[in-house]
Amino acid sequence: MTGSLLKNTILPLALFAALALVPAYADVFDDRFVLLFFTRILVFAIVAISLDFILGLGAMVSFGHAAYIGFGAYAVAILSEHDIWEAWISFPLAIAAGGLFALITGAISLKTRGVYFIMITLAFGQMAYFTATSLSAYGGDDGLTMWGRSELFGTGLFTGDASFYYLVFGVLAAAYLLLRTFAASRFGRVLKGAKQSEPRLEAMGIDPYRYRLAAYVIAGMIASVAGALMANQSEFVSPAYMSWHRSGELIVMVILGGLGSLHGAILGTIAYMVLEEVLSGYSEHWRLVFGPLLILVVLYGRGGLMGLIPGQIGRQSRGEADQ
Repeated sequence: MTGSLLKNTILPLALFAALALVPAYADVFDDRFVLLFFTRILVFAIVAISLDFILGLGAMVSFGHAAYIGFGAYAVAILSEHDIWEAWISFPLAIAAGGLFALITGAISLKTRGVYFIMITLAFGQMAYFTATSLSAYGGDDGLTMWGRSELFGTGLFTGDASFYYLVFGVLAAAYLLLRTFAASRFGRVLKGAKQSEPRLEAMGIDPYRYRLAAYVIAGMIASVAGALMANQSEFVSPAYMSWHRSGELIVMVILGGLGSLHGAILGTIAYMVLEEVLSGYSEHWRLVFGPLLILVVLYGRGGLMGLIPGQIGRQSRGEADQ
């Protein structure tokens, strides 16, 4: 009971409380870099929890999840090229674009299983990547620079560093609560059941395909929101956002934090990006050091960073996706 309380309640509350204090720390110590760095971390954390929702809960190993970052980012950037800066226009369009792509590709991909699912999501992700590189009117391989940030009814919500941080923080908190609610509902139980034994669900008259597809679309839409925020944060978009390398990094973040735990995905994102920042300062070959560290966490944590928490190890070793 104590381990479950620590894992499900105390840890996420402490994690979000600590993240909420980052702007105050940056203000006290006059450290703008920390604020900008953690803003980027929060953006990737949004993508990571959306991937963990389908990977940890539904065992859908998507190697093209980064494509949705690109859809969200390019929706905002292309509209800005046509002098459309209002977020109430660009963000819904980004969500719609990501959701439509997820619906079409998911309907096809989810007809497959295992390595075939991995390969077909990789193929769709690369298709989106090469489509972005061919958009010569919007920068092509060189990417597209935005000459400002989105606006929301004339407010400065997107322009100030601290206000933008809290905007991203609010989106992360909302996405976390939404996905956690889904995971605890009948919808989440069906996804867990499909991961354990799909034939049993079908014998009960439940079609897991529809639930998997709905989860896949939800994850794509949330990742697209993160892409729209990323475009505003960096004021630049590039096809590199959609590459399979980025999808691989997202999977590593989720595994590092612990599969099946949404706040574990956030922890994994923080750990990955902090290690990347620290190790890259010493050598451009930082992945040679990071790789063995990841292996050690997976082997001895038995569930990533979340596996190091009392009460979590047993659950992860049995493959449960307890939220």
